[in-house]
Amino acid sequence: MSTAAQTPAAEPELTPRRVAAFFVMVFGMFMAILDIQIVSASLPEIQAGLGASSDEISWVQTSYLIAEVIMIPLSGLLGRMMSTRYLFAVSAAGFTAASFMCATSGSINEMILWRAVQGFLGGGMIPSVFAAAFTLFPPSKRAIVSPLIGLVATLAPTVGPTVGGYLSHAMSWHWLFIVNVPAGIAVTVGVLTLVDFDKPDWKLFDSFDWIGLGALACFLGAMEYVLEEGPGNDWFQDEIVAVLFVVMVVGGIVTFWRAFTLKNPVVDFSAFRDTNFAVGSLFSFVMGIGLYGMTYLYPLYLSSIRGYDSLMTGETVFVSGLAMFVSAPLAGVLSSKMDLRLMLMMGFIGFGISSWMLTGMTADWDFQELLWPQVLRGLSLMICMVPINNLALGTLPPDKMKSASGLYNLMRNLGGAVGLAVINTLLTDRGALHTARLHEAVNWNNPEALRQLEMMGQNLSAQGIDGERGALQQMAGRIAEQATVMSFIDVFLLITVLFAGLAIMALAMKPPAKGAGAAAH
Repeated sequence: MSTAAQTPAAEPELTPRRVAAFFVMVFGMFMAILDIQIVSASLPEIQAGLGASSDEISWVQTSYLIAEVIMIPLSGLLGRMMSTRYLFAVSAAGFTAASFMCATSGSINEMILWRAVQGFLGGGMIPSVFAAAFTLFPPSKRAIVSPLIGLVATLAPTVGPTVGGYLSHAMSWHWLFIVNVPAGIAVTVGVLTLVDFDKPDWKLFDSFDWIGLGALACFLGAMEYVLEEGPGNDWFQDEIVAVLFVVMVVGGIVTFWRAFTLKNPVVDFSAFRDTNFAVGSLFSFVMGIGLYGMTYLYPLYLSSIRGYDSLMTGETVFVSGLAMFVSAPLAGVLSSKMDLRLMLMMGFIGFGISSWMLTGMTADWDFQELLWPQVLRGLSLMICMVPINNLALGTLPPDKMKSASGLYNLMRNLGGAVGLAVINTLLTDRGALHTARLHEAVNWNNPEALRQLEMMGQNLSAQGIDGERGALQQMAGRIAEQATVMSFIDVFLLITVLFAGLAIMALAMKPPAKGAGAAAH
């Protein structure tokens, strides 16, 4: 640990040029992470524009996620081979070109293809920024840098639906992608002009493990597909899901076998020998569940229960992003002044409370009721992310940083994928259970149910509508709505328990003395 803690002192002096280069890279990472969620609120507009079916349109999101999750761990080796400068420039330029092609797509198949290219190349930018932050900046500056990359990593997916909703409403869905073009060109030029952190090592290409790359693509690509499509297709009852699960297992075995037997594997897992990195990656995984799970649940509730369109949803969930933005400087100050374990515990407890506040939800909840849970969630996310970043990456030697950064970011994305799969399965299963129980309770022997039916029937009859049939349909709708809300409450309760457990784990950790302490001061 002492060697890792002393490593920053040997780093070259931090120059204004390198600071400028880092901020250009941060902006590129923001674009890549924003695009994960920017289309989520505008999928109906894209579906109508391309004449896609409901099954096809989901692949606009899925193809991006599958391609990105393959590239993120691969970026460590590519960064060493190509250098940060060329990897980031190629990724930014390709991401920009793919964004333009998405905007000009004339069919759903074209859109899915270019979204996959966009996700793959965007995935090359994300780990590069984390690696640069912890190799360029000395420990004394990490109270500034860590909140910045933590803010981008959490804010971008949170405000994605808001930005997407505004763009598709104010102009058209094409602008979800066109907006990347001028920004992407600027990032590409900026990186080529300013970045000089390291040199390429093209000799690594001679021993490149193509079999390992294929195995990694099968492992992570199949895993992402299984987690995305499994909940909606009754898991292994779907033949494609079952086959790809086998592909995932075989790909995983080959990936790990080659990673531990080759000199220059596609993915270097040696960073997991560092206890801080291993624990920090576990926390990153669970943070992915909370971050992407809540980013999914809020818009889903607002659209399915409240009937909000993408713009109204975006305006409502923007509160969390605003809270993150405001609390980022506070998180930086706290990370330099207090025990990181205590800070982690505060963040996890705050996130758990924000989820617990939602367990009192009804079908009438609106902006006012969702305000404080969102504010607390945004604040807690930032208080969690900064110490997790410092804990996981702050004590690693520079030669491990690129591979470790890829794995660390992969863990957050996999946490999101696993979390969404579990959430969707729970919503379906618990929704069916609550519906059955409500049907049992609302029967012809229930006087309150009969009274409600009579009132609805009279109101409908007064409007010239078949009162009896209309009342039964309204009652069925109320039951379905209530069952859905109850299934949301079950998920929020589970997330509360998960983060309460994390808070206890944070206390049980070893004190982040020397190594992690250096990363935080």
